[in-house]
Amino acid sequence: MTRLHTTFLCENATLFGTLDTAPFTTGLLLVSGGNEIRSGTWAGQAQMAARVAAAGFPVFRYDRRGVGDSEGENADFRGSEADIRAALAAFRAAAPQLERIVAFGNCDAAAALMLFGARLELDGLVLANPWTIDGEEAPDTMPASVIRSRYLAKLANPREVWRLLNGGVNLAKLARGLKSAASSGPGPSPLVERMRAGLDAFQGPVSILLAARDRTAQMFAECWRSDDPRVARLDSNSHSFSDDAARDWLFERIIEQLR
Repeated sequence: MTRLHTTFLCENATLFGTLDTAPFTTGLLLVSGGNEIRSGTWAGQAQMAARVAAAGFPVFRYDRRGVGDSEGENADFRGSEADIRAALAAFRAAAPQLERIVAFGNCDAAAALMLFGARLELDGLVLANPWTIDGEEAPDTMPASVIRSRYLAKLANPREVWRLLNGGVNLAKLARGLKSAASSGPGPSPLVERMRAGLDAFQGPVSILLAARDRTAQMFAECWRSDDPRVARLDSNSHSFSDDAARDWLFERIIEQLR
């Protein structure tokens, strides 16, 4: 495996990408979430790229416009379709043996792939902890099931029960939380409906991976079909799959899709 750095254009902006070479004809495109640079949180994407390439699959990752080394204006994940399309073209140019490309995204990168994947030349999607909030997150956007799970976890913690009994808990805040936990909450956001429609139009295989105790994953699960066979869950609170067990599980799921 050789790691190569490259540049490519996206609507007159120069973007930076990194290719981990490998011989197979199926490759992995890593799409960064949030405003992360292409190496990922604590270099997690760089490490995953090296591991996948060592298994034989070439991997390409990049900084979208306005992030990391790349030029241009950051239009967040909602405006990233052109960036993904340009990265795909750069990946194919750098690894001409490719016949099939699977894309992976976590958080709002997963949302972007759900929104735009059907319009891109992608053969499979691996979507982790998809982001479902329109605009900036606010406390009242938390679904009732997430609030209930948080309160149940607190009640199972002797230290939290001691705080409650000894006046260490804001009772007004507790009352508001219990009221929210008892409500059914609002329906899916317009963003979720667009994500659902985009994924319905995608023709290739899809894996949806959820860290079951991660808040973003819980919010996604609240508004998604509970019986969707494409969903796999890991008992973890690691949004970025940062511990060894979570990294191994994620790697195995990605390899399953690449094969």
